[in-house]
Order: sequence, then structure tokens, then C-alpha cells
Amino acid sequence: MIRINQLKLAVDHTQEDLLAKAAKTLRIPVAAIQSVKIIKQSVDARKKEEIHFTYSVDVETNNEESIVHKAKNTNVILAVKKEYQFPDSGTVPMTNRPVIVGTGPAGLFCGIMLARSGYRPLLLERGEDVDSRQVAVEAFWNGKSLKTDSNVQFGEGGAGTFSDGKLNTLVKDPLMRNRKVLELFVEFGADPSILYVNKPHIGTDVLSGIVKRMRQEIIRLGGEVRFNSLVTDVLIRDYNICAIRVNDEEEIPVDTLILAIGHSARDTFQVLEQKGVPMEAKAFAVGLRIQHPQEEINRSQYGLSDHQVLGAADYKLTHQCKNGRGVYTFCMCPGGYVVNASSEAKRLAVNGMSYQKRDGINANSALIVTVTPEDFGGNSPLAGIAYQRKLEEAAYTQGKGSIPVQLYGDFKNNCSSGSFGDVKPAFKGSYEFTNLRGIVPDYISDSIIEGVEAFERKIRGFRRQDAILAGVESRTSSPVRITRDESLESRIKGLYPCGEGAGYAGGITSAAMDGIKVAEAIASRYKSFSF
Repeated sequence: MIRINQLKLAVDHTQEDLLAKAAKTLRIPVAAIQSVKIIKQSVDARKKEEIHFTYSVDVETNNEESIVHKAKNTNVILAVKKEYQFPDSGTVPMTNRPVIVGTGPAGLFCGIMLARSGYRPLLLERGEDVDSRQVAVEAFWNGKSLKTDSNVQFGEGGAGTFSDGKLNTLVKDPLMRNRKVLELFVEFGADPSILYVNKPHIGTDVLSGIVKRMRQEIIRLGGEVRFNSLVTDVLIRDYNICAIRVNDEEEIPVDTLILAIGHSARDTFQVLEQKGVPMEAKAFAVGLRIQHPQEEINRSQYGLSDHQVLGAADYKLTHQCKNGRGVYTFCMCPGGYVVNASSEAKRLAVNGMSYQKRDGINANSALIVTVTPEDFGGNSPLAGIAYQRKLEEAAYTQGKGSIPVQLYGDFKNNCSSGSFGDVKPAFKGSYEFTNLRGIVPDYISDSIIEGVEAFERKIRGFRRQDAILAGVESRTSSPVRITRDESLESRIKGLYPCGEGAGYAGGITSAAMDGIKVAEAIASRYKSFSF
């Protein structure tokens, strides 16, 4: 196999154009090419009049070593094929099947890997199945009461189900776990293009079907998935996990417990702290969401208000503030919506969401500022949760139970807004005009303002006075880390903290990768379980 890097083609190119360019680069006839596989595709929009795709492709042909030598091109090399390998089963007998708490990306991917290796895991989810969950979330957005165990944060698929479904990650991947995650997504219904596009995404409408099919596969392989099953207690004897209690009623014996509980499982964190499970507070980030017209972002990034091939443009921006804090955009949702992502009564949080087509009128992203345990007050491992709750209670009060909103110009001038400007709102859930400066601390407000002004230099119109702000963005990542050793096990033996909620991931892909990593650790130690 020959790898060609930096293969540049116009955005409206055809498959025949790709073949011709590959053949020309290799100095061989098109007919000599047996196959071409796209490995990576990215957009180069630095010159708006010459926007193009840049590819890495693998070409199969004859006499590959000779062709690479004759090409005399540093972008033409012999490809080394790498594939993900799940470890062979270990030798330690299992008394009970592994139990996974949570069916977000970490729990589902851990579950599918264990199920396919004969471990027949039991997955416990506090929320509802994805179909029932969607009904509950839509009802909440349309004015019904919040269901505290079935909402944007809780239920089958985890918090990522109601998001843009972005699959890019900065995690290094020498063992090909990232590739395995993408392959599994494709197997269960994602578009195959996510295997090679530079910034893959699925969309909440497609992701919901994928997680359901993954659950069905786990069950087909002998696993079990239970919904409305909240773990209310963990039983520990001599620093070994021995059982869990579900819904304060059923006791389940367990000697291998995977905690993939998500970043919003605050009641579970409290139980774990009371039981002496080692935990620590960790830094995360908080802030607000901002909306701009998607056409404006497209013009800035592509030079056009609408690009039929490239679709809705995105961005990623960072700025170091004078106060020493960094402000950056996070979870940018092209053509998306700002959604009420609350999970606790009388507390309000927002998030961003896009459908697969990303065809909404607005772009939105979080404008967030890093906060550390020094900002939380107190020495408890759960101090970050208390910090989040304080912000969310203020947001609920300021918005009178609805999403609190404000125009950027009014936020900058520290006065409430009363109406929208030319930017039309794109929300899921009711909203209320207010002054967001009454929700977040001054060091957050000042950082956001300085950041927005700086971002104008990169995206024209970013600081427009009628850009719509909403708050509060408080669930960017877990405020807690459940500590684990090199074998991925807690000091409490048999307990495996996993994914974003445990503090070891930051998004759908990295959480799924950590789920696979934990599955590997369990499989390499234990024999597969049989009834």
C-alpha cells in the first residue's frame, strides 16, 4: 500500500479527479491503480478564492516499492497498516459478570467490547431508553416539568446524544482506539465519511439510532441493559467492591464495577465520597453560549454565505486574557441550537446541539473560562459541584426558570436586554431576557468580553452588538476525578472509574476510547464470564 499525503483537489472534484491526481503523483497510469482509500480529508480555506480539499490516501497497485522510489516525493511513502487489537482474555476467574454504570459513550463502548469477547455485561442506566428520553426532553423544552433522571444529561446515550455529535479528539492514538470508535459508529449506522473527514460529526438525530442499535447488539450477545436503574449505594468490604444497591431496593453482587456515570451524576459522586472512594476536585470551565447567523460565519471562513459542498462552517478560537485566564470557544455547533440542558430542579444549564444536516439559521458555541479548585472554595473533592450549582441556581433565578438571554452589547454595558436585534434566536426551550452579569463572577464576565473583542480579529462580526448570549454553560467536563492506578483500577479493588464523569475524557470520542481502554484492562485480567 502506498500513502500519498498532501493531495490537493478542488472542492467540486469527482472520484475520477481523485484517481487522476493520485496516478499523476505516482507517475503511473490510472489503469494501474487497483484501489484508492481516503484516509484523511481536510479543508484548506486560507485563500478564499482557492478553497480546496487536502487528502491523505492509500493506493493499492503493483511494484509499490519501485513506484515510491521513482516518485521522488516526500509525500509519497509506503504505508504501514495498523489495526486495533483487543487483548486475549486473562486467566482470573470471574465470580459475577461485570457491571457497567451508565450508557453514555464510555459505558456503551466498554459494554460492546466486553460483550463481543464473551463477558455478558450488565449495564445499568438511571435514565430512560433513548426513544422515551427523546419524548421527555421534547416535552420539557415545550414547557412540561423536568424529569430529573431523563433529560439532556441522563438516559441512554449520555449527554452526547443531545449535542452536535462531534467526534474529533486531541487524544494521541498509537493503539488505534480512535479508529475503532469510528468504525463501530459506522457499523451501527453513522456515515462512512466520519472515518476520514478532519472534523467528523454525527448529529443528535442520527446518534440516537446508533446508541439503540449498540444496545440491541449487547443484548444479542448475552448482555443485559436496564433503564430507570439508579445506583444508590456501593457496598465495600476490606477495600474490595462486593455489591451495589439499585433504586434503594435491589442488591446486586459485583466484583467488577465500571463507573461510567457521566459528568452530571452529582448524587452518585456524593455516595462515592461517603463510601471513601478516592476522589479529587479538578479544573473545568464555565461561561456562556453565543449565537451568530450561520451565514456570517460562512462568509468569514469561506468567503461565501452558503457553500453547497462544504456546508456550515465552524471555528475554534482561543485568547489569553490580561487577568491571566484563558477564554476559548468550546463545543461549537454549526447550524445548531442552544438547548436547556438542566438535570436538577431549580437549577439551569445550557448546551449546544446540531442535527446531522447542520442546517439551522445560527451558529453557536460556548465561550468558557477555565476555573480551578482555588476558585471553588473549600477543600472537598465535590467543591466544583457546589460551584456549578451556585451558577445554575443563579441562572434559574435570573431566567425565571427559562434560559436567561442577553445581547452581547448589553452584556458588555452591564444592562438587561429587552428584545432581539437582527440575529434571530435558535433555542430549544423557553427563554427570558435578563442581565447575565448577575449569574457569572466578574472574572468570567471580564474574560468573556475581552475574548469576544479579540475574536473579532479572526471572525468578522463576532463582536456584533446583537449576538445572543445565554447561560449558564457549566457542564463542559467533570469537576471531579475518581482516581485510578495504572491498571485503571481504583484503590477500591474491582472498581474501574471510566470516561468523562470519572475525569478521564472530554467528549464523545475520548469517552468512548476510555471505555474501550477499561474493557481491555478487564479482559486482559479475567476469563470471559459464563453462566
